[in-house]
Amino acid sequence: MKTRLNPKSPREALAPEQAPPLPRSRRARNPIVVVMNALVTLLLLGVIAAGALLYWGKSEFEKPGPLTEEKVVVIPADSGVARIADILETEGVIESPYDMLGHYIFIGGVRAYQQQGRLKAGEYAFPAGISMRGVMSMLVSGKAILHQITFPEGLTSQQIVNRLNQNEFLTGPVPTVPAEGTLLPETYSFTRGASRSQILDQMKAAHAKALDEIWAGRDRDLPFSEPKELVTLASIVEKETGKADERPHVASVFLNRLEHNMRLQSDPTIIYGLVGGAGTLGRPISRADIDKPTPYNTYHVNGLPPGPIANPGRAALEAVANPSNTKDLYFVADGTGGHVFAASLAEHNRNVAKWRKVEREKAAAGKADIDTKDPDAVDLPPDTEADAPAAKAADPNDLLDGAAPRDPSKPMVPQPKPE
Repeated sequence: MKTRLNPKSPREALAPEQAPPLPRSRRARNPIVVVMNALVTLLLLGVIAAGALLYWGKSEFEKPGPLTEEKVVVIPADSGVARIADILETEGVIESPYDMLGHYIFIGGVRAYQQQGRLKAGEYAFPAGISMRGVMSMLVSGKAILHQITFPEGLTSQQIVNRLNQNEFLTGPVPTVPAEGTLLPETYSFTRGASRSQILDQMKAAHAKALDEIWAGRDRDLPFSEPKELVTLASIVEKETGKADERPHVASVFLNRLEHNMRLQSDPTIIYGLVGGAGTLGRPISRADIDKPTPYNTYHVNGLPPGPIANPGRAALEAVANPSNTKDLYFVADGTGGHVFAASLAEHNRNVAKWRKVEREKAAAGKADIDTKDPDAVDLPPDTEADAPAAKAADPNDLLDGAAPRDPSKPMVPQPKPE
């Protein structure tokens, strides 16, 4: 039996046959699949949102900040990143268009760059328009404001400690006053909050380094067996003259006197024997002061005193290490801040007489050169005429500082040091 086919119209013959419908998956209706699809979608949206937030936060972290002019801000020691963010926001260095968001952007940025443990305390001058990233970089580099403290040559260690204690930018006590002659007077830089002990450590290290260099290059004919002796004489030279060009000459006078077995007879040693680290009498030296024996009074002590009487500067150390080549044994003030030198007692007496005349003329004009101010109260090198009124003694027959005339060809008879 033949099957009869229904003939198709030409249009039906050309039209594609419709595919049978796909069977519906049971897994598509599974609630687990639905939940997983939702989670993936949320995760993708979260990643996109996080990326957008990070991009915005990075832009906020790096864009110019709100400062319209330079602002000085102090970051205390031991401040964590959150505390620093609080300070910066309070001082107007950082901000955000949304309240408190700048605080968290700064913290987040610092942590993103892993710099939270490297932010340094100090006093910072943040420039106008600095970004949060710029602030972070400054705090990491420690580019804080540097303060300076200057110590004139010739101050005692106690006077140096007094200056440290008066500085408002330094912190901490000084446990002990350093030994005399172990500090190098110079200008030292520090950041606010540095300790006073740190400055003293720098001064000790600078002194040790300078002394090593100078001792190594010293004149080998010097009568010193150890560096401390050089420092001791340098401290006397430092107190005797404030003129740089005179120091090698003054050093030669004292070295010549040592060679002739003559006492040094230096007034600054009298002062130190009487007041120690205080450094100044506040008045001219009297005859009673000269006659009073102390371990440091070189009118009574042969040779060098037992130790330095101040902290000499590099120039004084170098002057003693390489003194002028002279035969001078005496010097006296010339009335202009300097000194005149002499190799003989007769010449010295003439110089003393000239100086007395100058002083009488000044006194008559009401301009007597008597200065009793405390040198520790000013930032200038010690005034030779004030700190060491060597040539102001009443006896016109002074040698160096008021001693009775003596023939240098006759060495002094050694006398025991006072106990």
